[in-house]
Amino acid sequence: MEPREWLQPLVPPYFVTTGTHQGGVSVDVTADASTTVVEMTVRGQWSQQLGNQVTAGLRRCLAGPCEAVIIDMHNVGDLHGASLPYWLAAQRTARLGPAPVHLAFCSPPATMLNYRLRHQEGTSPLLFATMSQARIAIAGKVSRADRLQVRLAPRPSSVRAARDLVAQACHTWRLPDLRNDAALIMSELVSNAVDHASTDFVVTVFRRGGRLHLAVRDGDSRYPLMDAAADTMRSAPVAARGRGLRLVHAIAAAWGAVPAHSGKVVWATVSTDSGLDATEAA
Repeated sequence: MEPREWLQPLVPPYFVTTGTHQGGVSVDVTADASTTVVEMTVRGQWSQQLGNQVTAGLRRCLAGPCEAVIIDMHNVGDLHGASLPYWLAAQRTARLGPAPVHLAFCSPPATMLNYRLRHQEGTSPLLFATMSQARIAIAGKVSRADRLQVRLAPRPSSVRAARDLVAQACHTWRLPDLRNDAALIMSELVSNAVDHASTDFVVTVFRRGGRLHLAVRDGDSRYPLMDAAADTMRSAPVAARGRGLRLVHAIAAAWGAVPAHSGKVVWATVSTDSGLDATEAA
């Protein structure tokens, strides 16, 4: 049976959060600088509650620009492999979406769950004994083409440098219709990193089909606040209103944030496709 949460609609922004919940179960998620590879670590005795956490976190990851998700299940208590339906549902969702995502499982070999995953009919899951093995395998599946990336310092001139990267990307990949919207969004994402994170940050622009993905990774774990952006706009001059995160929310096909090692990644997607919805944003 499919977990109910797969059928419930998502509402942007797609903020992936981590932490331990009541009962001692937790789902921790980290992403690389461009959010193309996401690692999810699941801890605790398997239960409906833990399954719901996995489903919610994974769906938000799939709504973003990720190309691969590695799920570490070494610390899941599941003596009889009862969690199998959740992992199979996740595999189907990742594989059958408009932009298929590679889903890899990392599980101790001498467990019932590992045995049941290895002996499924149909498409065999990507299954590895260690995270190192999974990372090496996934690295060979993730495309490094159509990607531009630069590391910048937390100073105002970095906003222009990031906009120039967007312009270069749109020119190189012949996406002129996306240039203005992408540049506006990138300006807001980088301005937030400069003003609030005050750390060096990595800017990534990459393409998947007619979609342009923008990502800014900084060293501050605090997520952006929509309410704060709204307050700023109300007090700003008329010419400046409509900017900030409200602008990102208004013109991006999708946007969100994912934890990263020692910081976070804030991402946004612009698309030549009209009516791009949450299930297509990956």
